[in-house]
Amino acid sequence: MEQIELSVETRNIKGSGAVSRLRKKGILPAVIYGEGDAPQTVQLAAKDFDKIIRHHEAASVIYHLQILEAGKKQKELMALIKEVQHDPVSDFVTHLDFLHISMDKEIAIKVPVVLKGTAIGLKKEGSTLEHLLRELEIICLPKNIPNHFEVDVTKVDTHVSIHVRDLALPQGVRTKVDPDAVIVTLTFATREVEAAPADASAPTPELEVIKEKPKDAAAPGAAPAAGAKAAAAPAAKPDAKK
Repeated sequence: MEQIELSVETRNIKGSGAVSRLRKKGILPAVIYGEGDAPQTVQLAAKDFDKIIRHHEAASVIYHLQILEAGKKQKELMALIKEVQHDPVSDFVTHLDFLHISMDKEIAIKVPVVLKGTAIGLKKEGSTLEHLLRELEIICLPKNIPNHFEVDVTKVDTHVSIHVRDLALPQGVRTKVDPDAVIVTLTFATREVEAAPADASAPTPELEVIKEKPKDAAAPGAAPAAGAKAAAAPAAKPDAKK
């Protein structure tokens, strides 16, 4: 991994308002932490960092930081950029987090995985190349950190995927990522099966209508219900007067 010298100045100004005024003056706030040291707030010229990111990925270089106080060098150290914060509207860099490292101690770091070529399987209708693993976490000495991993995808086809185990890691570099983890694979769009239209010529089944009997109707030959009043007998004729 390439090393770049960068000068930063100690910063005592804190608070969102004060830091915002620094940014308007072209000054980029940052913090340095790691190696058991207390976090140290620093600042640097935004134009100096802009020059670096025009030619490099910010996270793909080791920074040889010259820490100044009142213009005089206080100390120097090696660091990586752990995080770059951007303005959500303008996308300008608003803050940097530097991680102090030791060149003789292994560190864990994520390295980009870059695809090269065109997969042969993309010639098939409905195929899509899926890039599933875009960064690979590795463990190594800082001097052995690669800028990126390049993966040739030209032979990727149906049932042909590229896994972590297929990568040729440089000497002194290892990873704890599952070797069966898929980096890139080919997928196909699935088509929805349309329902077959109904056949207009097919006869419509007849529905059987069942009429419900009235609840109060008595079944033929059934005895009258209990409590029902008997039909009135015809009135007896009066006896003739003698």
